[in-house]
Amino acid sequence: MFQIKTKVIKNIEVAPKCYKIGLFCPRLAKKVVPGQFVMLRVNSGPEVLLRRPFSIHAVSGKNIEILYEAVGKATEVLSRKKAGEYLDAIGPLGNGFSVLGSRLSVLVAGGMGIAPLFFLAQALAKRKSKILPNRQAGQNPNSLVLIGARTKRQILCEKEFRNLGYEVKIATDDGSKGFKGKVTGLLNNLLSTMNYQPSTIYACGPKLMLKEITRISKKYNIPAQISLEEHMACGIGACLGCVVKTQSAKRKAQNAFEYKRVCKDGPVFNANKIIWQ
Repeated sequence: MFQIKTKVIKNIEVAPKCYKIGLFCPRLAKKVVPGQFVMLRVNSGPEVLLRRPFSIHAVSGKNIEILYEAVGKATEVLSRKKAGEYLDAIGPLGNGFSVLGSRLSVLVAGGMGIAPLFFLAQALAKRKSKILPNRQAGQNPNSLVLIGARTKRQILCEKEFRNLGYEVKIATDDGSKGFKGKVTGLLNNLLSTMNYQPSTIYACGPKLMLKEITRISKKYNIPAQISLEEHMACGIGACLGCVVKTQSAKRKAQNAFEYKRVCKDGPVFNANKIIWQ
């Protein structure tokens, strides 16, 4: 972890109120792993006092990308940043995903939960290209991405995942594209008809979605890694403002639990360790 000045190289709107900002920061790009995040100071004045957490969306050479939605004061200020400006960043922070195996992995994104999963997809594709060096160019065999959104206008990164060689399936609440309903419903339907079992489910999205992912993973006995979204003040585990209830690793008593910090112990957790409220 270190504090660094990063240079904005682009900041473009990719969907209504959704932006992708590119930052030149070789040290971060070299160190960060999928699932980790940075704390950004979006301005130097009193307009926004606290840093904000942002998942790393992609890494390309010496640059990182962050995908975000302009929904509050801090992200609205961030959306106005221009190429050539600088941002103060602390990172990389948190524990990321474990990139496992060469068998089928299923990535499940709900809304802006897509943000950290593309970087994970990059890493999985790279790993599989080493394990399966004779695959055809542009193919990432046995890899599946499920994207959930309210409407087709809010679907993000579909083309980018396909360009990595992933099979992509869509779920929309209103049925305007793909499966009509929640992405968890799409996942359950797919798993019920598969004649082979995925090695891992990776997911990020709203809490209710992740709770259902946990239930589905237990139903089909498939390990799941989930990235939790929580409000964070410090990002380094000092303020204890982002704790979640988990099964205790220290005590064997029934119903024993302990609190974990999402920023420090997560944001990625094994789904079966979370005690959902």
